[in-house]
Amino acid sequence: MTPQNLMLLPLSTPKLSIGCPILDHCLGGGIPCNSITELVGESGSGKTQLCLQLTVRAQLPPSHGGLGGSSVYIFTEFSFPFRRLQQLGNLYHASYPNLIRLEPLEDIYVHGVHDAQELIHVLGDIEAFIAIDHTRLPVKLIVIDSIAALFRSQYQPTPADLKRRSEMFFNISGTLKGLANKYGLAVVVTNQVVDFIGPHHGVNGVRLGKLESLDTSGRRVSPALGLAWAYCINSRVFLARHEQSIEVDIRNAPSTSICSQTHRTFHLVFAPHLAYASAEFVIKKEGIVGVSQ
Repeated sequence: MTPQNLMLLPLSTPKLSIGCPILDHCLGGGIPCNSITELVGESGSGKTQLCLQLTVRAQLPPSHGGLGGSSVYIFTEFSFPFRRLQQLGNLYHASYPNLIRLEPLEDIYVHGVHDAQELIHVLGDIEAFIAIDHTRLPVKLIVIDSIAALFRSQYQPTPADLKRRSEMFFNISGTLKGLANKYGLAVVVTNQVVDFIGPHHGVNGVRLGKLESLDTSGRRVSPALGLAWAYCINSRVFLARHEQSIEVDIRNAPSTSICSQTHRTFHLVFAPHLAYASAEFVIKKEGIVGVSQ
């Protein structure tokens, strides 16, 4: 393996299309296989919506931007949004009736976990599940939504616990990267944000990828789990949301009314060999769609 080959490797890696040319362009073609992509953002920014969309699109053949495979979706908090997933599955089946089966959910395997140690055990079960190869389509996508919820209260801010937490980070990411490389999978994890108070030049003097700070809903934030987790992922996408007040004319009303409008932005914070890119997006019935670059 030469340095030149390492530079070309990300270009030749299969990618899972989001289904939107604008957002795919930000990612250099889509979500890459053989690595871990993190989606970070506050609640309501679109992380879960995007993950659900990817699980259905993964079933499409590579010629249509998919991976020709099934998905494993691990959720760690709240109830799983089966109704929204069913809606997306029905819409994609209607759009690709000859490429996606009538019941797309039969190729999406959902499992709930409650703590980091349980996740380690489940990932071992997933490897055995993949190796058996009894699924109609090979597993090509693993989603963990969200990774931060597993560490919310399990560890205390003591040196010993922080050390154990970092070891757990590397254990989880090492297992995920091993599965991704061995089976050619795409791995997507979601992460939460925490409020950041400090100088504008990064977090503790460290830049947040290709951005100096992250802003959402009028707050300065940083990804949860800190720098130790940041070293465990290959690519990071930040989903921001901002509420904007606009004036709306109402027929037969004596004056205009003030309404709130949500603007969402897709930021590629860092990824191998890719420059910073961003685009606005909206969440529609058919999924997440970019509206500008």
